Amino acid sequence: MADARALFAPASLGPVLLRNRIVMAPMTTRHADAEGYVTKASLAYYRARAKGGVGLLTVEMAGPEKVGRHRHNELGLYDDRFLEGLRQLVAVIHHEGAKASIQLGHGGGHTRRDICGEEPIAPSAVVHSVHEGHTEEIIPQAMTVERIRQSQQSFVTAALRARKAGFDAVEIHAAHGYLLSQFMSHVENRRSDAYGGSLENRMRFSLEIVKQVKQAVPDLAVIFRMNGDDFFEGGIGLDDAVQLAQWAEQAGADAIHVTAGHYRSEPSAAIMIPPMAAGRMPFRAYAKAIKAKVTIPVITVGRYGDPADAQEVIASGDADFVALGRPLLADPDWVNKAARDKTPVPCIACNSCVDGMRDGLKLHCLVNPATGHEERFAGLTLAMTGKRIAVIGAGPAGLTFAQVMADQNEVTVFEKTQAVGGSFLWAGYAPKFQTVDARPDTFMAYLRGMKAICAQKGVILKTGIDPLSDPTCLEGYDWIVVATGARLPLGLDHVVRPLLKAGLFQQGWLKRLFSQDSIRNYFYHHLRQATGAHGQSRLKTSARSSVIGDAAKAGKAHEAIRSAYDLAFH
Repeated sequence: MADARALFAPASLGPVLLRNRIVMAPMTTRHADAEGYVTKASLAYYRARAKGGVGLLTVEMAGPEKVGRHRHNELGLYDDRFLEGLRQLVAVIHHEGAKASIQLGHGGGHTRRDICGEEPIAPSAVVHSVHEGHTEEIIPQAMTVERIRQSQQSFVTAALRARKAGFDAVEIHAAHGYLLSQFMSHVENRRSDAYGGSLENRMRFSLEIVKQVKQAVPDLAVIFRMNGDDFFEGGIGLDDAVQLAQWAEQAGADAIHVTAGHYRSEPSAAIMIPPMAAGRMPFRAYAKAIKAKVTIPVITVGRYGDPADAQEVIASGDADFVALGRPLLADPDWVNKAARDKTPVPCIACNSCVDGMRDGLKLHCLVNPATGHEERFAGLTLAMTGKRIAVIGAGPAGLTFAQVMADQNEVTVFEKTQAVGGSFLWAGYAPKFQTVDARPDTFMAYLRGMKAICAQKGVILKTGIDPLSDPTCLEGYDWIVVATGARLPLGLDHVVRPLLKAGLFQQGWLKRLFSQDSIRNYFYHHLRQATGAHGQSRLKTSARSSVIGDAAKAGKAHEAIRSAYDLAFH
């Protein structure tokens, strides 16, 4: 087994030397403007992740031709008019010490005329369900051989344009049900010519693109992103994937980036961005199987947010590089912190980021409200420095506020129970959290991480103490922040919590009932009662006082944590 610190050592990916083995995975941000131009928000977002220490930063999916655009506000690469902004973007990434890659991804049948401005194209005229703000079913035009050649040339032209912009690598997106992936599937490829039928024929479109792109830009690293499993009947499985990876290497790929999942995956397409119920490192086995059969580097992705997991998969030899997406939304400094044995803010795989983005929002993060607002936060400072601050309540809002303010203050957190976590102690036992199935272990890992961050920053945590009952605890503090959460009326917490802990809300009629959005919204926003005003009225001090989180207004975790950031900065 290799050295566990190998994750942070320089390594080559084709012709490109990276400062470490950590790749930022591509995630659509919607920071581009309506035409696809780079914006100041784009620059600020990517600057933060490059500054955070990643070796290779992969810019989001960009269509090689206009008909391939799969989302509104998608970054443009299909025309030279985008070059000036892309050069600025690459310069920002390089300035922070990272190498820059861009993903060449074609929506194929998974787009709509209102998005790309043209009639969508695909290997065959089969129905696609396309969700972009709203859901529509479309039937794309089947591509002629001449149209296939045109699309392939668009990938080559886009790669050449990426080189002009200064990118060090391009990633060819052949996963998740987009055009190249559509050619691979029996369900979406009904062709009877050289591009349909046998496995070799169905892979031909993608492999020809790899070969042509590598020949056009031999000085760039060419990464081939593919699925280890589509998770539906008629999609590719692991045996097909291993063969495809070998052929991609022969075609000239410098690395294989192994993911999984497809828009047609069963039981849900959510597996593409594996939610908390998928567990840790769900795609690792696919990377391991492919690495055993190729000689080029293999990149693995999918819930490597725990630095120990990322280090172990490299040390084991199951993969050569680790790609992080959502963990870099939760903490853009993940790499720098992990390299210094500090704890990054943990991602909880709630998929608020990607699900909100698909509904039309800019990319954001539940546990890190600064994500998507980097430009704004760059101009803010802490609301107080050099003072003593008391936080009453060790839930997600209280812990967030404490760890942020501890950078320049002396912070103490009081928790009247012996257990740190507040609402997150119970959230994992509900049927759902946000839009995904909930799991208690994910929230426990988050709380362990937040406790570790607080400890590393010098936050004093006092449990089993209720300063609202003993005002002497709060003497000498300059600012008291009440984060005592919300409660159910009539003492119902004492009834609901044992039922949650017993798992009864994750089965039968209770699961069906509390999986309904209307019921969940009523529970979070209307039934629970904020405790902050009452708590604040009991303070016997002249110190400044404030209320955050559910204590201010009962709601969901995103609003609670955001309120902590809003109070912390000005």
